[in-house]
Amino acid sequence: MSDSSSLPPVRLHSEAELARDALATPLFSRAARLARWAGPDTRVGVGGELEEEQLPGAAEALGLAGDDAAALASEAWRVAVDTGLVAIVDEEEGTVAAAPDLALLTSGSPHDVLGLWLGALETVLADASVPDLDDLGDAMDEDGTIDFSELDWDLEAEAEFLDGVLGNLYLLTVNEEGPGDRPVPLPALAASMIVPDDMGEPTNDVLEQVSDAMMRLDDQFRLLEPIGLVEFRPVDEALMADAEDAADEPAAPVDDTDVSRYGMVRLTPLGLYGLRARLLEAGISAPAVGDLVDKGADALLDGTSTFPPMAAQAETEQWLARREPLTAARELLAAARGGDKGAPLRRLRCQQALSLVGTEAEPALREVLDDAELGGLARVWLVERGAADVPAPPESMVFWLTIDTVAAQLAAEGNSTELQTLVEGLAQQHSGFFATAWRVDHPATPDVLEAMGRLHPDKKVAKAARKAAFKARSQQGG
Repeated sequence: MSDSSSLPPVRLHSEAELARDALATPLFSRAARLARWAGPDTRVGVGGELEEEQLPGAAEALGLAGDDAAALASEAWRVAVDTGLVAIVDEEEGTVAAAPDLALLTSGSPHDVLGLWLGALETVLADASVPDLDDLGDAMDEDGTIDFSELDWDLEAEAEFLDGVLGNLYLLTVNEEGPGDRPVPLPALAASMIVPDDMGEPTNDVLEQVSDAMMRLDDQFRLLEPIGLVEFRPVDEALMADAEDAADEPAAPVDDTDVSRYGMVRLTPLGLYGLRARLLEAGISAPAVGDLVDKGADALLDGTSTFPPMAAQAETEQWLARREPLTAARELLAAARGGDKGAPLRRLRCQQALSLVGTEAEPALREVLDDAELGGLARVWLVERGAADVPAPPESMVFWLTIDTVAAQLAAEGNSTELQTLVEGLAQQHSGFFATAWRVDHPATPDVLEAMGRLHPDKKVAKAARKAAFKARSQQGG
């Protein structure tokens, strides 16, 4: 899976909704039906697989017909066994019975149901990493065992590749700048694993690798769709036929208008839940909106400091919904204090949170009007709501708030276009800004002035900012 240490937060459906989705997936529902179908006459082989003569009855119990009915029944049975819905009673006799966990599907909690579904998902993911059995003939010994060393194929590498693809799909889905819940073209997903970030025009060799990976993913997503992980539109079979006919000819460029013919995939809400669970199991931080609703304001402000704007607002709205406005405002203001490096961004998140609170919170804001760190943002909040008798801020507070705001924007966005616009506006509005700003008693003053020197397009203004930064650093002993 993705090894990112700061994935954007995912917005999950409720466990009740997700459990209903899990029970409705074709493969998991078939596994449950076969677990209930199994009885004293059901016989399995040494590996727990249904005996050959049992498959027609299993397929009939599932209402399946056609050439693939037996294969689908066999797959569902294996999921039932691997997930613990069916127990092997006697290995020698090959008898089975419904396992205690089967009852959880009807009497257990949504969390119980999802736990069983996650087990089924692991079984299917393991299957998806294995090549087609038709390709294993040359590596199979006389006793039916497979010598993997004879294959040009690495089980661990295949599993890691699929994990990487799913990690990228998860990141694309949860990233506010990504496609969200819109489907992702299969070629783009394959290219994300093959084409180096610093490569300009891909070479023919790289394009061939992408094409091969795309076809592998086409097979894998066909397996993953019945367990509810993805919604998948497979590669158009007519394209594959054309490719075989023109194997010796250069591939034509992909027409963007026809990109859907090359396969489209999107994670379902259940798939998002499943991949996040796997990320957490792997020790990767994968936050979800709502994780912080029962925590204190300090955890909210620190936790949302790395969230994208929409996710931060959604998390904050849920947190506020559980608290009285006045109490919430006091908690937020108390948590926003501090002179540490993360404090400016905490105060920015506090200001954004307070913008969602009604006028019931006014007493909390008035209580901090004389606070050096909070008085500026308190005045802004009160003025925006048309409050009466709001004292004008002293110049020192205005400059302190300005430095704090720019420091927060630097922490949140880096050298963004929005920050450059803010810097230009500050220098334009206050002709003597730098002459005063370097004296501001704020830990971030030198860094903010240096950033202003980097960002301002006017060389003269930039030089003044750098000079002020040097003075500020000298004043602070740095």
